[in-house]
Amino acid sequence: MVRIPDDADFNSFREQCESSEGWQSQYNKGGVMVWNQGQEAGRALQKLKMRIVCKDVSAETLYDVLHDTHYRKKWDTNMIETYDIGRLTVNADVGYYSWRCPSPLKNRDFVTLRSWLPLGNDYMIINYSVKHPKYPPRKDFVRAVSLQTGYLIQTNGANGCILYYLTQVDPKGSLPKWVVNKVSQFVAPKAMKKIYKAGLKYQDWKRKHNPGFKPWIYPEQNTLPTVNLAELEIQHAHELENIDESGLSEEKTHISDEEEGFPKE
Repeated sequence: MVRIPDDADFNSFREQCESSEGWQSQYNKGGVMVWNQGQEAGRALQKLKMRIVCKDVSAETLYDVLHDTHYRKKWDTNMIETYDIGRLTVNADVGYYSWRCPSPLKNRDFVTLRSWLPLGNDYMIINYSVKHPKYPPRKDFVRAVSLQTGYLIQTNGANGCILYYLTQVDPKGSLPKWVVNKVSQFVAPKAMKKIYKAGLKYQDWKRKHNPGFKPWIYPEQNTLPTVNLAELEIQHAHELENIDESGLSEEKTHISDEEEGFPKE
C-alpha cells in the first residue's frame, strides 16, 4: 500500500545519512565523499551515499534549488525531462523524472512519490517509486525503481550547509562493472559539485525568474491537480522488464556531467 512518509521515515533517513556503520568509502577528494553498501558480487542494487560541504550556500537556498524544477533545467544536464504530476498533501507530491545514462546504456525514467520536511535549520526531501495509471512505462525509456532516494541538508555555520544524498535504485538491468565504478568515482562526485555550483548561482537566477514563487514553502501557490492516494500503487521492481546490459563496453562518447555544465541563459 502506498503511504506518505511520516516522522519515523524521515528519522530513519537522517540516521542512515549520519551513520558510518556498514558503509564503505569509495571516494574522498575535494570536499566530496562517496560511500556504498551492497557492492558484493557486482550487484547493481547497491546503496550510495554522498556528502559535500557547501560554503557560501545556506541550507535554505539549497533546499530551494532541489525543489525548483524550472531551475533544474539550468543545472541538471543529465536530466531529459522532469515535471510534477500532482499533489497529495502540502508536503507531498507525485512527479516524473527521466535521465540520460552513459552511452551506450538505455536512458532511465522514474515516477516517484516525493515528500519533504523542514526541521528548523535542516531540511529533508525523500522519494520512492510508485505506479500512476496515467504514466505507465514508456517504450523509449527503461522504467527504473527508486527504493529510497533523498537529500538531507544541514545548516553549517553562518551561511553554509552540508548536503547528504542517499539513494538505492534498481536500474532494471544487469549493468557492466565499468558503469558501477564510474558512478561512484566520477558521476556521483560531479553531481554533488554541480548541485553546489547551482546553489551559488540560484539567488541571482531566482531574482529574475518569478522570485516570489516557491510552492514548496507556500502551499497556497500550488496549482497542481490533486492526486488520490488510492490511485497509486507501489512500483515493484519484479513487475518491470529486466534488460541485460552487462556485456556493453564503454564508448568514448561525451557524458554531460562536466563540471562547467551550466548552459547560458
